Amino acid sequence: MDDSGQWIGPASHLASERERLSGLSFDHFDLRPVGVSLGAEISGLRLESKHSGEVIDEIRQALCSFKVLIFRDQPVTAEQHVSFARCFGELEKHPFIPSNTQHPELVRFEKSAEVAGYENQWHHDVTWRESPSMGAILHAIEVPEVGGDTLFCDMHAAYMGLNEDLRNEIDGLFAIHDYMRAFGHQVEQTEAAEMRQKFPEVIHPVVRTHPETQQRCLFLNRIFTREIIDLEPEKSAALIHRLTAESAYPEYQLRVKWEPDTLVFWDNRSVQHYASSDYWPLTRIMERASIVGDRPT
Repeated sequence: MDDSGQWIGPASHLASERERLSGLSFDHFDLRPVGVSLGAEISGLRLESKHSGEVIDEIRQALCSFKVLIFRDQPVTAEQHVSFARCFGELEKHPFIPSNTQHPELVRFEKSAEVAGYENQWHHDVTWRESPSMGAILHAIEVPEVGGDTLFCDMHAAYMGLNEDLRNEIDGLFAIHDYMRAFGHQVEQTEAAEMRQKFPEVIHPVVRTHPETQQRCLFLNRIFTREIIDLEPEKSAALIHRLTAESAYPEYQLRVKWEPDTLVFWDNRSVQHYASSDYWPLTRIMERASIVGDRPT
């Protein structure tokens, strides 16, 4: 532990999870782990095809275990993308980000010299919703030769890496999340009251329990988390800074290099992500389907 309270040395708490994941196998596809505590590449499935409930159940099981699933060489249409995502639940429509004109369930990220990327901050998606996304499926349509990777962080591993005193301090704390922190500049003054009624501030636990695995995960971020309830402003800001800094550890991360027609399915309940904005002025076009989740507890 250094003077700031950050650990140094081996992240020994990852060993048991690495061993557990290495022993998993699935009947309907091949899976290769690509990270220590998160990340696996799946082969042997064509996502443009319809799949049985048994296959979908196994994909869900793999998602809960590995948190990030990578599918290469999947030339799905927008309609097939939506159809596959709907196998896992109802899909969201994002009120602030442009969508595919034919399929409003697909958020479209089209970045180039004219429109720069700005998603390069660690976050869970839409924590300003009462029920944030369960997960998201992102399809690479056009990617730069270099750059534009997406990084993912295992927030269960981050939580378990905290010292026991800090875990005890934050268990039972709640934080306010607000869409205005990121999207407020897009809201016209004449629409502000209506949008606030649609999307009021929400309160989520600082540490949530994953509803399927029961793993405890840090669940706050610098984009949408405004403050921790019942703490003085300075203490709240310091604690948010301290906890969100955990995502910076490479030991907890997976870095995905995109290729055209790669799909990545991540568990938004247990994973944060960061879109590297290092490819300007090159073009990067992605489409994302997000699956409605549950209220964090």
